[in-house]
Amino acid sequence: MRQLSFMPNRRRPVSLALAAAALASMPAAAFAAEKTGMSSEGIFVLEVILLLVVGRGIGELLERLGQPAVMGQLIGGILLGPSLLGWLWPAAERLVFAGDAAQKSMINAIAQFGVLMLLLLTGMETDLRLVRRVGRACFSISATGVAVPFALGFVAAQFMPASLLATGSERIVSGLFLGTALSISSVKIVAMVVREMNFMRRDLGQIIVSSAIIEDTIGWVIIAITIGIATHGRIELASLAFTLAGVAAFMAFSFTLGRRIVFDAIRWTNDTFRSEYAVVTVILAIMGGMALVTDLIGVHTVLGAFVAGILVGESPILSRHIEGQLRGVITALFMPVFFGVAGLSADLTVLDDPELALLTVALVAIASLGKFGGAFIGAEAAGMSRSEGIAVGCGMNARGSTEVIVASIGLSIGVISHTLFTMIVTMAVITTLAMPPTLRWALGRLPMGEAEKKRLEREEVDQRGFITNLERLLVVVDEGVVGRFAAYLAGVIGAGKPTTVLRTSGESEADPVEAAHLDEIEKGAEQGREAAKEADEEPAHEAPLTRRPHDAPLSAEAVAKEARKGYGMLLIGLGRAVTAKGGFSRRLNEVAGAFEGPLCLVLKPAGVGRQMPRLGPGSGRILVPVNGTANARRGAELALAVASVTGAPVKVLYVARPGRDEPRDTVSHRRREAVLKDIVALADRYGVEIETAIRSRAAAADAIARQAGRNVALIVMGVARRPGEELIFGETTSGVLQRCPCPVMLISDARLRRDDEGREALRSGTGTG
Repeated sequence: MRQLSFMPNRRRPVSLALAAAALASMPAAAFAAEKTGMSSEGIFVLEVILLLVVGRGIGELLERLGQPAVMGQLIGGILLGPSLLGWLWPAAERLVFAGDAAQKSMINAIAQFGVLMLLLLTGMETDLRLVRRVGRACFSISATGVAVPFALGFVAAQFMPASLLATGSERIVSGLFLGTALSISSVKIVAMVVREMNFMRRDLGQIIVSSAIIEDTIGWVIIAITIGIATHGRIELASLAFTLAGVAAFMAFSFTLGRRIVFDAIRWTNDTFRSEYAVVTVILAIMGGMALVTDLIGVHTVLGAFVAGILVGESPILSRHIEGQLRGVITALFMPVFFGVAGLSADLTVLDDPELALLTVALVAIASLGKFGGAFIGAEAAGMSRSEGIAVGCGMNARGSTEVIVASIGLSIGVISHTLFTMIVTMAVITTLAMPPTLRWALGRLPMGEAEKKRLEREEVDQRGFITNLERLLVVVDEGVVGRFAAYLAGVIGAGKPTTVLRTSGESEADPVEAAHLDEIEKGAEQGREAAKEADEEPAHEAPLTRRPHDAPLSAEAVAKEARKGYGMLLIGLGRAVTAKGGFSRRLNEVAGAFEGPLCLVLKPAGVGRQMPRLGPGSGRILVPVNGTANARRGAELALAVASVTGAPVKVLYVARPGRDEPRDTVSHRRREAVLKDIVALADRYGVEIETAIRSRAAAADAIARQAGRNVALIVMGVARRPGEELIFGETTSGVLQRCPCPVMLISDARLRRDDEGREALRSGTGTG
C-alpha cells in the first residue's frame, strides 16, 4: 500500500538513527568481544547480530534513498570486513570475523544454506505465466542480453593477469564463471524498481521482468554446467555430456511429473497435518531433495533449489500464504547473513593498487556496456522503439544479489581469486545502485497506448475483486436438483481453482449421483476455460477436483474439519433449505455455521418448481439487487462472473429507501450513480453487457420481487449476515425468498464492513441485506 507523502519525511530521522546505531554498534561489540573473551558460540551469536543489525540499518537508509535494501546488507558486510573494520581496527575484525576454521565454518554454514533459501524464494517469485503472456520480445532480449556480456566476460578473462585467477584454475573455466556473472540480471532488483515505478503491469515493465526471469533461469543452468566442468578442473567431453544430459533430464522431469508431485505433496500436507507450519517443512524438504539431486548429477545445489522454488510458487494451494511464511524467515535471517558474509569476503583495500582500480573500472564498463548493448539489440530485433530499447537496456543492468551468489560460488570452489571476487562485488554494487535512477528516467519518457490502458483498467478491477483472487473452493451439495445446479455453478466460479466436494449423503465415489455432481462441476469449469480463451485471456489451468469421503450423514464437525485446511469460500446447495417464511432449515444452519469465511448459498424458494434453470444467451436474466455495500458489490461480481461464462443477460437493480424521486444533484443520487458506475466498470472487465435501474418508491423486497417476475432465471444478492448462531440476513432477504418465483444465490462475508450508505439502508430495513 502506498504511504502518504508526508510519511517518509517524518520517518527519515528514524531510519538515519537506525543506520547510525547499526554503525555505532560495530566497535562497541568488537570491544566487548575483545575484553570479555567470548566463547566460540558467543562469537558466532555476535557475528549474526552484527550482520543483521548493520545490514538492516544500512538497508533501511538505502531504501529511503530509493535504492534496493539488499545492497545495504552487502555493504554492511563490506564495512564489517577488512575493507573498513579490518582497516581501522584489525585486531577486533580478526577476533570477531576472522577466527579459526571451525569458527568461520559456523557462520559460513548459515550463509551456504541461505544461498539455497534465497534461490528458493527467487524461484517462487519467478512468474512463468508472465513470460508466456509477454511473448517473443522477452526471449529475444534475454538471448542477446545473455550472449553479449557473456562473450565479453569470457574474452576478458583470457587477458586478465594470472594473479586475479585462482591458483590451478584454467582460464576457460574462470572465463565461464566471469561471463555468467556479467550476463545475469537480478530479478529481485529489477522487479523492485519496476514495481516502485508502477510499471509492473505495463507492457514494457512485464517485458523487462520476464526477460530478467528468463536470463536468471538460463544463467543458473549455465552456472550449474560450469560448476560441473570446474569440479574436474578442465573440460572433459564425457563428463560434459553427462552433465548436460543430467541437467536436461532433471529439468524435463521437474516440469512434468515433478510438478504434479510437488503440488500433491503440498496439498496433502496442508490437508492432513494439524501441526503448525507443516507445509513450510515440506517445502524445505522438497528444496533439499531437489538440491541433492542436482548435486548427484554433478551440478551445484542452487539449480535444484531454484527449480523447486518455481514449482512451489506455481502450487495452487495457498501459494501466497506459504510465500509469506517463508519470506519472513528468509529476508529476516538468511538474506542478511549471506550477503553480509559475502561482503566480509570482499577487501576493497586492494583497489589502492592503481592497476587493480583501473581493471575494476574496466570490468564495470564491460559489464554495463555489454548488458545494455545486448538488451538493446534484442529489443531492436523484437521491433520495439528506440525509447523502449533504452529502457530495457537500463532495466537489465542490475546484478545485485544474483551476481554476488555466482561470485561466492566461484570463490568457494576455487575458480576465482579473492581479488577478482572483490572486483565482481564492486561491479555488482555499482551497477545495482546505478540502475534505479536510470530506469526511472527511461520509463518516465514512455507514453501509454489505448489498448494497454484498457488492459490496466481491467487488471485494476481484478486486484480489488473477490472471485478473481479466490484460491480454493469448498462445495457442499446434496443429491437433488439444487445440488446439481450448485455443483455446476461451483465449476463456473471455481474454474482453475482447486475445488473440494462434500456430499451430504456420503455415498462412495462410484455411485451415479456422485459422478453426476463431478460432471456438473467439470462442465462449468470447461465453460470457464473456453470463455477465457474467447476473451483472449489466459485460460485457467485444470485444477484438482477432490471428493472428500466422510461418514453419512454430513455433520457440522466434518465441514469444520475440512474448513481448517484453508478455503476462500464455502458454496452450499441443499434442497428444502428455505422455509415458507423465508428462513433456513436446521441442516443449512449447521453446515454454514461450521465455516467462518465467505458463504455462497444456492437456494430454491418454496414456491419454485423442481426444475432449475439452464443459464445461457437465450435464457432468462440474472437479476442483481445492489445498495452500495461491500457485500452487494461482491454479489454483483459473482453474478457477472457467472454471466461471463454462461452468456446469460444481467440486470442490476439499485434498491434505495422508499421515498419521492430526488433531484439529480443530491448527494444520495450521486452516490447511487457512483455505485452503478463502479458495477458497469466491473461488467466491462468481465465482458458482460448489463442493464441498470434504480428503484426508490417501494420497499426493497417488493421492488426485487416485481422485477423477478419479468423473465428472471436467477437472483444473485450480496447480503450481510446478522450476528448470532442462526443464518439471518434481514427482512429484505426473507421477503425475496418468500415471494420470488426463481432460484436465489446469496453471497455473504461477515468480515466485510459496510459503508455509511449500507449502514443507513440496514437500519431502515431497505437494503438488500
